Formats: sequence, structure tokens, C-alpha cells
Amino acid sequence: MQIIDGKSLAQEIQESVAQEVKNLKDNYDIVPGLAVILVGDDPASQAYVKMKAKACEKVGFYSITHNMPDTISQEEIIGTIEMINKNPRIDGILVQLPLPKHIDTNAILEVIDPAKDVDGFHPYNVGRLVTNLDGFVPCTPLGVMKMFEKYNIDLEGKDVCVVGASNIVGKPMAALLLNANATVTVTHIYTKDLASHTKKADIVIVGVGVPHLIKADMVKDGAVLIDIGINRIEDGSLVGDADFEALKQKCSYITPVPGGVGPMTIAMLLSNTLKAAKARISK
Repeated sequence: MQIIDGKSLAQEIQESVAQEVKNLKDNYDIVPGLAVILVGDDPASQAYVKMKAKACEKVGFYSITHNMPDTISQEEIIGTIEMINKNPRIDGILVQLPLPKHIDTNAILEVIDPAKDVDGFHPYNVGRLVTNLDGFVPCTPLGVMKMFEKYNIDLEGKDVCVVGASNIVGKPMAALLLNANATVTVTHIYTKDLASHTKKADIVIVGVGVPHLIKADMVKDGAVLIDIGINRIEDGSLVGDADFEALKQKCSYITPVPGGVGPMTIAMLLSNTLKAAKARISK
């Protein structure tokens, strides 16, 4: 069994990004810029945004957060995004999800300039991902692919079960795996017998927000387990969607929570924003 250390890999990526930012500034006078839109006062969203701002500062990005009350209208958010789209100093735009119920999330995401869509949620980038063309890929699934690469986990021909079919994680994860020539099964809330799918898989990837959903008897010996979930339970501790303690001796590779996929998400956000900034060179 080997624990996949997302924290140290994310650190490696951040150091590489910081070096490239220095080169961009020295050679082209370009400083990558990221704008974040945060609506409301959800504690988890606020914590994520603070972490992202801290990471931006660490690698030398220019970053700004637009804090908005949860009573704000959809039109006002759209107006702010349209303003940021035109700002030459901003390379990436991130709308922190979830948005309040009265806001149409899809309408908001579609306003973002696809060239600044560093979260990879715009339909244009989703389409490019599905057809295996270059574009921006959602940060969490992209981080998982970097983990496979780092640990030399071959995906070609492997049976992979993705547990969860969200637009943010499950669906783009499945597309990336298909592009890597894996055989992919996607399960979701309407799947009748989850264990029958996970037991057959060489690799199980779970991200649904249900603590300890994946038990030891639901995976085969030697499987790879990637846990994207992060949940705070009653005693205040953070746990994943898989029962780490029960599974760690059974799996060939496994990600811990925290310290697994989480840090990679922010590292990929930085990487995507750097990619958007580099596009300025050829303009």
C-alpha cells in the first residue's frame, strides 16, 4: 500500500508555477491575475477563497476578490463578470460555488470569457474536454490526473468506477479517463447496487460528500482508491467519502483526507491561471 501524497505534489507544482511567474514578469512584464467572485457568507466558501488568495500571493499572482451579499441580483453578478472579462490584468475568473438559490448558476458561468474560465466550467471548455481538445479542465479532476502521472498509475485499459456524476467532478473526471483510454463506469444517486460496480474496478474514484460511503468490502484487493470527498463529522474531524482506515491495507494506492486531492485542486487552479496568462504572450 502506498499513500498518494497530494500535499507534497501540490507543493512541487506551486514551486514550478512561482518560477514561471518570475520568468513571465522578467521577460514579458506579465503578472498573472485571478479574480474571484464570492457571493454570501458561507463559512466553507469563505475558507476556500482565503486559501486560494493565500496561494496566489505565494506564487506571485495578482488576485482580487469581489465579495457580494447573498441578496445580490443575478444581473449585478453578470455585470461584474462582464467588467472583469474586459480587464486586461485579469487572466482567470473564478465564481465560488454554490451560489444562492435565486441565482441561475449556469447563466452565470456562461458569461465568463472561455479564455478566462480557469475553473473549466464554461460549456465551451466542457465541449473541448469531451472531444479531447486543449482547453481548461476543472481543477479537481485535473489534479487527480496529475496524481496518476506522478505515481505512474497506468490508466489504459483499466476498469475505473467514478462514484458521483456532478458537473464539477464526476463528469469531467469520466471524460479525462476516457481520453486516457480507460474503461469508465459512472455511478450516481440512482445507481441500484453501487458495490457491484466498485468491486469490479481496478480504480475507484469517489466524490459525493457522504462520509465513509466506500467500505473495505466494496473494493477488490490491490485497487487504487482516490477519495475526493471532504466531510466534517460530529467530533469536528475531517474525513473522506471512503473508510480510509479499513481500506488502506487493501488498496495498492490510496489518497488520505485531508492531504490528498484537496491541495491539488488549488495547485491546478494556479496552473490553469498561469496557462491563461501565457496566452497573453502571443497576443
